[in-house]
Amino acid sequence: MRRRRGRLGDTWYLDEVFVKIQGRQQYLWRAVEEDGDVIDLLVQSRRNRRAAERFFRTLLKGQGHTPRRLITDKLASYSGAHRTAMPSVVHCTDQYANNRAEVSHQPTRQREHQMRRFKSAAHAQRFLSVHGLVQNLFRVGRHLLRSVHHRLLRGQAFQVWHAVSCAS
Repeated sequence: MRRRRGRLGDTWYLDEVFVKIQGRQQYLWRAVEEDGDVIDLLVQSRRNRRAAERFFRTLLKGQGHTPRRLITDKLASYSGAHRTAMPSVVHCTDQYANNRAEVSHQPTRQREHQMRRFKSAAHAQRFLSVHGLVQNLFRVGRHLLRSVHHRLLRGQAFQVWHAVSCAS
């Protein structure tokens, strides 16, 4: 599904959220593009500069290109990692600019509640990476489309899903 996705936008929104796994606090780092599609995520036990650098490296490796703009909250770890990993990228930390990434955590919280928490960090990583891709595939902006176009996009999404899930 990642290969079929194509190139994503040039503005990346990054955020982290606390997740309790087996009584220990973990951090779920998430990158979202300008259209709200989840680029990548990483579950880690730390929230320091090295953890942010690791997340930036996985993002750059997965995408193959650097973004034009990087929008984060005011966490100091982002600034340090930005200076070392992507110094040429414009980094914005304005208040409320990062709301797109904050809202993208809501489906994760809903799934976490339905599953009665994640069992391990590896379980959360595996499940959420797949969940993000499937959500990107089936989340079309219905309020922005006419019904004919919405049906066409949903049909294409189901064709891709059928090709990916039923391929043997």
